[in-house]
Amino acid sequence: MPSETTADTGSVRITELSDEEILAIADPWWDELVKYSNNANYLKFIKNFSKAFREAANEMEVGKQFARSELARNLAERRDYLGIIRRGDYVTVLYRQFSKKSDGEWLGRLVLGFEDGEPKIFGATLF
Repeated sequence: MPSETTADTGSVRITELSDEEILAIADPWWDELVKYSNNANYLKFIKNFSKAFREAANEMEVGKQFARSELARNLAERRDYLGIIRRGDYVTVLYRQFSKKSDGEWLGRLVLGFEDGEPKIFGATLF
């Protein structure tokens, strides 16, 4: 996790939100990541990223993933919520993700925290 940024809003930490409150943020953001990955739309893909994650996910690296990964361009809208892990100033929301072209299941991981008083994505991966 980035150490330079704070994930605390000053009054409430994301780890103190209920599962329902976290999912109200995470579900639409995960759906957008799937949509914009399929469309290879970099600017919309990173719009909810934290500053540090945005810098790490530069356009060239993400563009390579869009170009090289058939999975990254063929994610299904279908996904199942698996659970939430709370640790420190962050929560990790886990999804079972499906593909439009490949059989099988992938583990989606979305790390959320607060930056400058707003929820942001601090990590997003597909295994």
